[in-house]
Amino acid sequence: MTTIVERTDPEPDGVVDVGEVPPAAQPSTAGPLDRLAVWRPTDTVRGWLVTLSVTLLGGIIRFWDLGWPTDRGTPVFDEKHYVPQAWQMLRNGGYEDNPGYELVVHPPVGKYMIAVGEWLFGYDGWGWRFSSAIAGTVCIFLIVRIGRRLTRSTMLGALAGIFLICDGVSHVQSRLGMLDIFGALFVVIAFGCLLVDRDVVRGRLAVAVTEGWVGASQWGPRLGFRWWRFAAGISLGLACGVKWNGIYYIIAFGLLSVLWDATARRAAGVERPWAGAIVRDVLPALWGIAIMAVLVYFASWWAWFGSETGVDRHAAGNQVAVSSWLPNAFQSFFYYEGNVLHFHANLITGAPGVGTHPWESKPWTWPMGLRPMLYYIEQTPSPLAAGCGATECVSAQMLVGTPAMWWLAFPMIGWSLWRAFVKFDWRHAAVMVGYMAGLLPWFLNIDRQMFFFYVTPMAPFLVLGLVLACGDILGRARAGAERRGTGLLVVAIYTGLVVANFVWLWPILNGDPISAAQWQAELWLPSWR
Repeated sequence: MTTIVERTDPEPDGVVDVGEVPPAAQPSTAGPLDRLAVWRPTDTVRGWLVTLSVTLLGGIIRFWDLGWPTDRGTPVFDEKHYVPQAWQMLRNGGYEDNPGYELVVHPPVGKYMIAVGEWLFGYDGWGWRFSSAIAGTVCIFLIVRIGRRLTRSTMLGALAGIFLICDGVSHVQSRLGMLDIFGALFVVIAFGCLLVDRDVVRGRLAVAVTEGWVGASQWGPRLGFRWWRFAAGISLGLACGVKWNGIYYIIAFGLLSVLWDATARRAAGVERPWAGAIVRDVLPALWGIAIMAVLVYFASWWAWFGSETGVDRHAAGNQVAVSSWLPNAFQSFFYYEGNVLHFHANLITGAPGVGTHPWESKPWTWPMGLRPMLYYIEQTPSPLAAGCGATECVSAQMLVGTPAMWWLAFPMIGWSLWRAFVKFDWRHAAVMVGYMAGLLPWFLNIDRQMFFFYVTPMAPFLVLGLVLACGDILGRARAGAERRGTGLLVVAIYTGLVVANFVWLWPILNGDPISAAQWQAELWLPSWR
């Protein structure tokens, strides 16, 4: 049985595991078991009570008046694509069949999930947004547990949940029948699974050290089948089944997993830890994460493969010549996917048939949310905008990141990179991997038409980066009372600012009727207009 060596001492909030400190900086008395030890908070019951309480609060906020706004009973913004496609899946048994237009340019998993809500509650705002709200609520639950595991602090885990609740991007995307919140959910699940896998690996190596066979090979021991990494691969496959940008997380998290394996082997005293990670861990990681994700992605198309009228289902022999070595279904599938790739590659701003979009933005504006998106707006004399208590009323829903968090993105990035590369803090490095996997790939084709809602999977990692910084500000639990009190005051004031900022933005995050004057006051930057 695998035993994880644990430390349950009352340690500092946000402490760095001893095993991640470079050998030269380690205390001379630190042995392999010390370096492999995993810190565990002792307040297990309180940890779960706090997690469930924060999740319940977040769920109430996400589901509040979920059916509003609509465009006179119809979907708003890009809901107009995915909501009817999901409804069509219900009618057809899981696939879409509009070959005359070929507007199906994303995989089916996110639309499957939207269809679940439509099946339960019907074709209305509540029905087509139910699954999104569930996904957003589950993200809150996961981020509390992940924050607690990263910082070894229940308080900071709860703070992560509060920050995600108050994030305008996560809030709005959890209340729309769009795809991105599902991609974020599966990415967060994968990240959490890899964190658990990291601890399990260190436990297995600790057993090898204790039993004296860790040095039987210069590369260290084999680590056996890793169920948590396998689960991460499944989740990343589902992320790709929502949108193709899940591919970047497969690459990023695969490399991160192998890096953690190498540092764990080094901590265990393996003679050649980096070579050991290459020899022992790369191929299992390739199977457990990449290949598993590909298999799950193909499996997500089960209904299309079983259909007769799916988009391009019978392209082989019609639009494309039949090959003798590949089954016709797969030839048709790759033809269809090639068309989708062509669509995305040629979605160029200003190109014929594409033009420009008034709310388009580029990735260098995303960290601070400088160009949000207006999803819905009604102004008097429309009766939908009435009821604000003023002569002029506006009802508008805008996707905007809460400035109290998003405007600190660059300081957060700088602090995390410094902690990662100077202080060798694995936690900040892991969060940066998740954050940058959602940002940097979009710079590969900056001419492509892009929108701010692409940042939805980045938001949880922004939250984690801010919480880690708050942990550093808070200081060690055994620090002096004055130092600890000052840190707690700073974190409390900042948390209050985040909550207050979210409350201020509430009307434009939810489309509530407000006066024209308040609407103008909500638009803090010229680029928000």
